[in-house]
Amino acid sequence: MTMTTLLTDDTLRVEHAHGVSGPGAGARWAAAERVRVRSLLAEHGAVLLRGLGIRSAAEVAQYALALGITPMAERERFATRREYPDGGQSASEWPPDEQLCLHHELSYAAEVPSVLLFGCLTAPAAGGATVVADGAEVLRLLPPELAARFRAKGWQLTRNYREVGVSLYESFGTEDPQAIGAYCRAEAIGFEWLPDAVLRTRQRRAAVLTHPATGEEVWFNQAAFLNELTLDPMIRAYLTEVYGPDAMPFTTAYGDGTPIPPQDVAAVNEAYRLATRREPWQQGDLLLVDNLRTAHGREPYEGEREVAVVLGDPVRLPDHVLN
Repeated sequence: MTMTTLLTDDTLRVEHAHGVSGPGAGARWAAAERVRVRSLLAEHGAVLLRGLGIRSAAEVAQYALALGITPMAERERFATRREYPDGGQSASEWPPDEQLCLHHELSYAAEVPSVLLFGCLTAPAAGGATVVADGAEVLRLLPPELAARFRAKGWQLTRNYREVGVSLYESFGTEDPQAIGAYCRAEAIGFEWLPDAVLRTRQRRAAVLTHPATGEEVWFNQAAFLNELTLDPMIRAYLTEVYGPDAMPFTTAYGDGTPIPPQDVAAVNEAYRLATRREPWQQGDLLLVDNLRTAHGREPYEGEREVAVVLGDPVRLPDHVLN
């Protein structure tokens, strides 16, 4: 069993696996190639493995184990996922005709996954690539004064949990106010209960981090994606009319609470656009992403698309939580 390089890029490496067939062959191949695959991930930030023929979420979980990835439970999710009966979960469910903006998974949490593993169970008829962008490149592409502002202030995420968006149970694994309060206090999240059992949370995090392995400074946040300006204007206007101007499911600000103006959101999205790399999915592909270094997103698509994901190797980063 061998690998052939199909694409070499500073951000995305594509390798074709040969000789992977028969029960258990994929996991054996991954275990044998673990050191090389993890080395390529450290070098490039994203590695796509082709020719594995993956067909179930259970197989994706087996590959995670073989590649030495420790799964983590997800808390504070912002989009719905489906739980698979044989283990694992779906990628975030997002309308097929909309772009899922580039982001670093759970960059607003105190504990974050350092590695993501995606397995393509069904490739879409058109579009739907899981795109990636290098966080160091994004930081270099930002206007220097904007990067300096985020570096100095960090960013702030405010969420309102009501019938719009994910439920308390989806985000925290419970609806018990005491358990949710205990979690928030432990994870440096400010919270308050509003009328009608609406939970409002607020957390401040660094927007730029030093990668623990490379020592390189990288852009690491979801300040543009989770800003209310990404919501459809009609939906935003409706929510404002019904619930008030401070009731968006999520929005972001600079770490000192200063609003992020539209031109700053646009500048971040432009840097992401310029740094984006893509490789169309083929059924059976496996994609590893260094979540601390590499942002990921999803393009609009047509037809059926099913991608299973494992969030793994959780870390708590020095200076990531800002008080």
